[in-house]
Amino acid sequence: MEPRLNTGWAMEHDGNIHIGHLIQTQLKADQRSVGWLAREIGCTRNHVYKIFKKTSLDTDLLLLISKAMQFNFFRYYTSEILENMKLRMGDD
Repeated sequence: MEPRLNTGWAMEHDGNIHIGHLIQTQLKADQRSVGWLAREIGCTRNHVYKIFKKTSLDTDLLLLISKAMQFNFFRYYTSEILENMKLRMGDD
């Protein structure tokens, strides 16, 4: 039940993943509020707004958010790893 996002814009200029933007965008796509996410992960709305600004998150927090939103945010990192592996293999 994961609606897909166009994530091209969620990459920073240096090619890194901006996980906070991805979470914020998915929350909007799911038509959920910041207050809802704060309640689901047991924090304040202020903390959720701080999460949106982060380019990286602790894996425990990302797992908690993924479970609450029923969306696997780890897949963005997996895709990045696989892409890097393909590039390296092409260099041989």
